[in-house]
Amino acid sequence: MNKLLASAAFGALIIGASSASAADLAARPYTKAPPAVVAAVYDWSGFYIGINGGWGQSHDRRVFDPTATLVGSYNANGGTVGGQVGYRWQSAGWVFGLEAQGNWADISGSTGNLVVPGGTVRSKMDAFGLFTGQVGYAWNNVLLYVKGGASITDRNYQFLTAGGALASETGYGTRLGGTVGAGLEFSFAQNWSLGVEYDHIFENRHGATFTIPGGGSLTGFSTGGDTDLILGRLNYRFGGPVVARY
Repeated sequence: MNKLLASAAFGALIIGASSASAADLAARPYTKAPPAVVAAVYDWSGFYIGINGGWGQSHDRRVFDPTATLVGSYNANGGTVGGQVGYRWQSAGWVFGLEAQGNWADISGSTGNLVVPGGTVRSKMDAFGLFTGQVGYAWNNVLLYVKGGASITDRNYQFLTAGGALASETGYGTRLGGTVGAGLEFSFAQNWSLGVEYDHIFENRHGATFTIPGGGSLTGFSTGGDTDLILGRLNYRFGGPVVARY
């Protein structure tokens, strides 16, 4: 009888332990699903306004056309500062835009007159404007673009005497031309971006009349040449926040 009771007690102990283990396996702790990953995507669409500044180089090749005589050839260099306003719209990664830019400039240079001993050939650009369309591609907040359109420049061409006095000049006059360029822009805050841009202004040599102080003029000359620009830019965009992408 004692052996029977001991066997029954031992069996009940094993059944109880098995039931407790099964209960432990059934009770699983509750865990929340991980949150969805949200990626912020920058949108370049909207109006923007900004400032720019940098360096320019303009070529002048002065020729007396009736005899094809070279009078002087040189590069004029200097600084420029100005502003721009435009609008961009974005479709997928492609960005399209229109922009107007106006700059003051101090791009000047001179060389010795090859015809008049001791004389000087000189020029200065004091302003220019660019009116362009843009096509670019954006990698989130980085934009690479090309641009092209029309340009306008304001420049004065001069001859100086051997003593440095003004012998004759065209006076400041505006000329229309074309322009192409490329730029890289980086958005460092929600509506602010920094960029660097290269522009080339096509300004072919043209006929020029030089007025002599006190009366008279010189004709038969052609002058001028293209301009290259390297500009840093800071823009503020009037637009909404970045777009969330899940």
